[in-house]
Amino acid sequence: MKRLVPTGEMTTGPFFPREFAAGANDLTVLDGQQVEGEKIEIRGRVVQGDGKPLDNLVLEIWQADPSGRYDTPDFLGWGRAATDASGIYVFRTVKPGSADGRSAHVNFLILSSGLMRQLQTVMFFEESGDPVFLSVEKSVRHRLVAKRQGANRYVFDIRLRGGEETPFFDD
Repeated sequence: MKRLVPTGEMTTGPFFPREFAAGANDLTVLDGQQVEGEKIEIRGRVVQGDGKPLDNLVLEIWQADPSGRYDTPDFLGWGRAATDASGIYVFRTVKPGSADGRSAHVNFLILSSGLMRQLQTVMFFEESGDPVFLSVEKSVRHRLVAKRQGANRYVFDIRLRGGEETPFFDD
């Protein structure tokens, strides 16, 4: 059976080649050198409202370095990953420090064909008094907290719609 593939006329772009995010998901190396800090892995699954995984969705992250700085030459602080057919993404990075009255967190930007706008969310390492965390309705704040798996792995699943939708923020 022939599989039909959506064309530009059938869906809204952008359209990303598979290699668009290749290699950009490892923030632990800069100019061939290991960066300082506690190495961690952030992984998760991105799904639609019905629980079906989203393939080739692009996630970008940006974060502070372990000292809570964004403007350092020793850490890029930005990465990109694409989901696989199961909706799984993976980032290797260092655990960020607290910055400017904020709790340690990682910012996420989500890009996909069919999305009319970029989606932005924030992953926290624990519940906190962070002003952004507190701006979210109390009953859904837990959706912004990564689940720790082992010493250096965090799981942050993202649901784009439905009853368990991840909270998103306007630019």
